[in-house]
Amino acid sequence: MSVMRKGVSAVAPHPTPEPAGNPEWLNTIMKGDCVAALNKLPSKSVDLVFADPPYNLQLGGDLHRPDHSKVDACDDHWDQFESFEAYDAFTRAWLMATRRVMKDDGSIYVIGSYHNIFRVGAILQDLGFWIMNDIVWLKSNPMPNFRGKRFTNAHETIIWATKSKTAKPTFNYDALKTFNDDLQMRSDWHLPLCTGGERLKDDDGQKVHPTQKPEALLYRVLTASSQPGDVVLDPFFGTGTTGAVAKKLGRNFVGVEREQDYIDAATSRIEAIETGSGASLDMQKGKRAEKRIPFGNLLESGLLEPGAELSCSKGHHLAVVRADGSLKCGDFTGSIHKVGAMVQGASSCNGWTFWHTSKGRSRSPIDDLREEIRTRLRS
Repeated sequence: MSVMRKGVSAVAPHPTPEPAGNPEWLNTIMKGDCVAALNKLPSKSVDLVFADPPYNLQLGGDLHRPDHSKVDACDDHWDQFESFEAYDAFTRAWLMATRRVMKDDGSIYVIGSYHNIFRVGAILQDLGFWIMNDIVWLKSNPMPNFRGKRFTNAHETIIWATKSKTAKPTFNYDALKTFNDDLQMRSDWHLPLCTGGERLKDDDGQKVHPTQKPEALLYRVLTASSQPGDVVLDPFFGTGTTGAVAKKLGRNFVGVEREQDYIDAATSRIEAIETGSGASLDMQKGKRAEKRIPFGNLLESGLLEPGAELSCSKGHHLAVVRADGSLKCGDFTGSIHKVGAMVQGASSCNGWTFWHTSKGRSRSPIDDLREEIRTRLRS
């Protein structure tokens, strides 16, 4: 029988915003097979999925270092499949179950190695998912290839996909650019493996989970594709890295895990985390995220009057505002963008920054007036 374990402290000083109705499965770890557990969740209830499925490594025999010590590789039963066909059937089943619970504009990140990620990618496309990017996690401290017969496996691949080609997923472009010192975030992520104090150990000093992912990796995924209060699903929860980062960033989570030892470790880990305060969780947003304000709103609000005169920044081109929101500049008439392009002989123009109002000798772009309206709407 499946059981649910709470993964969030009841005394957190800044609780994560929760969806309406506060469903009982929110911020819990569901024990059991991922497909059976996901079938208990409502359709279209999840904003973002991070999936770290079994890699089907097909390891043959023990692996030893040059000093003959044994490598603690991933040889657990949950990573073993009889054949590629069996693995494909498993992949198709959990992806179909995941697709059902994703919102129409939700997205999914799946991480894997060369053993499985190409099979996963093909099945994603077969099921109707639309691949947005593949991301390469370049490990700054990869495990050496001890047998010396292949290249050192120094990366893993993450596929970012949506439910359909027409989906409009959350992508916090401006926040990521700020995060990355005002440079566009690239698809190659240089991050270390999970080591040191972050690596969970048992009473004997052994790793609790062989493939625990670093929190830095999940921090970047959640920053990229979720907002505070969103629901993040991890169908292969392990020791709870997704839940830990979700709670830290003010997101809700739901995890699915079969192994009780992992559930116990994840529960203790997540309960020890405090969610950040409201203001600290706000995301940087660019103009594309702002509410659209038509030029006509400036007339309706009284910030401009019919007959007002606008000019370019240097005063070389003058235009008169007409009552319907169009401009007249010599023989040219049309929108602020169309007339701005015509007078410059250009194919396009951003009229909000091209046209200015004048006060004495100073000129201000009409974009400042648009911002006044947005400020009123926020208050």
